[in-house]
Amino acid sequence: MSSFIIEGGHPLRGTIKPQGAKNEALEVLCAVLLTREEVTITNIPEILDTLNLIELLRKMGVVVHHLERGTFRFRADHIDVAYLESDDYLRRCMSLRGSVMLLGPLVSRFGHALLPQPGGDKIGRRRLDTHFIGLQRLGTEFTYDPERHLYRVEATHGHLSGCYMLLDEASVTGTANIVMAAVCAEGTTTIYNAACEPYLQQLCRMLSRMGAHIEGIGSNLLTIEGVRELHGTQHRLLPDMIEVGSFIGMAAMTGSELTIADVSVPDLGIIPDAFRRLGITVEQRGDDLYVPAHDHYQIDSFIDGSIMTIADAPWPGLTPDLLSVLLVTATQARGVVLIHQKMFESRLFFVDKLINMGAQIVLCDPHRATVIGIDRQYKLRHANMTSPDIRAGIALLIAAMSAEGTSRIDNINQIDRGYEAIDQRLNALGAHITRKED
Repeated sequence: MSSFIIEGGHPLRGTIKPQGAKNEALEVLCAVLLTREEVTITNIPEILDTLNLIELLRKMGVVVHHLERGTFRFRADHIDVAYLESDDYLRRCMSLRGSVMLLGPLVSRFGHALLPQPGGDKIGRRRLDTHFIGLQRLGTEFTYDPERHLYRVEATHGHLSGCYMLLDEASVTGTANIVMAAVCAEGTTTIYNAACEPYLQQLCRMLSRMGAHIEGIGSNLLTIEGVRELHGTQHRLLPDMIEVGSFIGMAAMTGSELTIADVSVPDLGIIPDAFRRLGITVEQRGDDLYVPAHDHYQIDSFIDGSIMTIADAPWPGLTPDLLSVLLVTATQARGVVLIHQKMFESRLFFVDKLINMGAQIVLCDPHRATVIGIDRQYKLRHANMTSPDIRAGIALLIAAMSAEGTSRIDNINQIDRGYEAIDQRLNALGAHITRKED
């Protein structure tokens, strides 16, 4: 198990560029299965989750060429259908939650697929009902295999048929799966209450360049006219908005002056404003964000004087992936804020580690935590910690970088799943982070 040894108290200075978007990468990588022609994708973050999915595609028979850092070419003209029944395939899927988005492309192209329980972060119940119901509406049947603990998915008439559906929730991965299944279904598919995050928009635009007919991109109402086949294309990923937010919080917590370059400001939504609510100065300079060094930053209150609440919501609301970073950033602010994590009931349980470091936090319940900012009256204490998931891991890293003394974070493969070479990139700006391999 690998660890980070972090010597706290070193401010950062300089310019950092966010990696390509992890969540978008997992969607568009699955989409390469929809065509026999070549698909080239650039700005792919070479992190554990994306590399594991690329290796899974290679095992499935996709020809993969690694052209340069972050750039891959795929050709899925000969898929090994027999491999999809193998224990190796199932094992790899179970270790990677993004593998659930293979379901739509496989059913669309081959009429059948297998689905074990996918892996990923342990952040509470993450149901797949939206995926199942949407694909069933398109004409698939799910049967459970109790011996192998998996679902078999079959197109009941040998093909998928378009229909109208109202999703029970605006699930991003659920919408992606349904869209990828619907683009080659017979007839018209209408998806209401669809997710409309920038990364889902990127997937739809990529599919459109491949020949799909999709209307309503960017809204929660998508209309898809099925086509017989899709073609090759080239696609570039957006910058990762979660990394952008992580760097804003990191700059504030460590009293650093930082420029975050090439962030695609229009695709950040309200993320910069969420940090401004904590009193952090975030200046837009072209397509860069500049965060000056902060001696202090004060949390806003609502207009009526009540305590500020920051909560997650479907796009264009605040992404839940940044609440851990906002929470840790608030610990050194002046004032009080309620962090309300609505979507995942276990994602705030890492706050006990911050409390042990000296943070003033009251965990109200699995979804809400009240942070009483200590206004830099004292630094957080160093600690030995274990990363429970990607986003809590980066929050703990931020805490350790601002703390007094030397901290240790174990199980950093959870951080590596979402942040490419984060120790090397931060050390280049002045951090003191040592990777230890056990």
